[in-house]
Amino acid sequence: MRELPRDDSSDLDFLLFRQHDVLSRAQALAHYTDAAIRHRVAVGRWQRPRRGVYVLQPAPRDDDQRRWIAVLAGPPGTVTAGRTALTQLGLRGFAVTAIHLLMPATVRDRDTPHDVIVHRARLLDPVADVHDLGSPPCTMPARSVVDAAQWARSDDEARAIVAATLQQRLVGPPEVRAVLARMSGVRRRPVITQAVNDAAGGAGSLPEAQFLALCRRGGLPRPKLQVSRRDTDGRQRYLDALFDQYGVHAEIDGAQHLDVRAYWADMRRQNALWVRGERVLRFPAWAVRNQPDEVLESVRAALRAAGWPG
Repeated sequence: MRELPRDDSSDLDFLLFRQHDVLSRAQALAHYTDAAIRHRVAVGRWQRPRRGVYVLQPAPRDDDQRRWIAVLAGPPGTVTAGRTALTQLGLRGFAVTAIHLLMPATVRDRDTPHDVIVHRARLLDPVADVHDLGSPPCTMPARSVVDAAQWARSDDEARAIVAATLQQRLVGPPEVRAVLARMSGVRRRPVITQAVNDAAGGAGSLPEAQFLALCRRGGLPRPKLQVSRRDTDGRQRYLDALFDQYGVHAEIDGAQHLDVRAYWADMRRQNALWVRGERVLRFPAWAVRNQPDEVLESVRAALRAAGWPG
């Protein structure tokens, strides 16, 4: 953890604290002479990773410094965006090595580092879209998730980003819908819209969202997602998908079930439901994705056995 400057510290100390010891040339010249800057670079006390950008330490750069270098090396108005901004804002599980930058469409790129992916924006509202207190400045959470989804490598990756961002409560569905409403030409708009709707309905992961889409495709009743229940031992647990009227549960097993303790916890939950006489179906996430017809037929058969007229 970096030590917060004392109240009597200089403006430079606070600037270096915020920018993780990275300065633009203009910022450096406000506190040092040109000769002093050249001397510090020449003797190795400072690094000059890009034209007009300095790191005031000789040690290798960390991720925070890499983001600041990328932003300060760009033209005015450059911010981190997409998955990079979401990582800054606290998103877990979607770290990316490359740095995504968003620049106004009207400015020229000056000296972008090789590990940076540049995107252009015709619409970048300085109030609604830019979080200028970010470190470095970044797009707001709602704009970040829309951009991350439209820049994703696949529809499934886009759905996963939306589901994770909303499930981790970095942003709410109304804010994402507001961004979609005022942005034109969004790639994957239908995919993002449906992913937001699914997350708002309780889907906290990509497999759950895929299962919900499968139910829609098969004309099945809409299940409730992430339903809270108390077991006979008083523990509160969450059911992935519940067809409440028919007492049919569907559990989607993801990678966490490679952990024996997690798998046993789910077995206990399933056994408690069976004791009550309710039907429990279990599917690995890969089956929902790769064998949807088989999954759909199993759910349809369970619902019919429970009284669904079909």
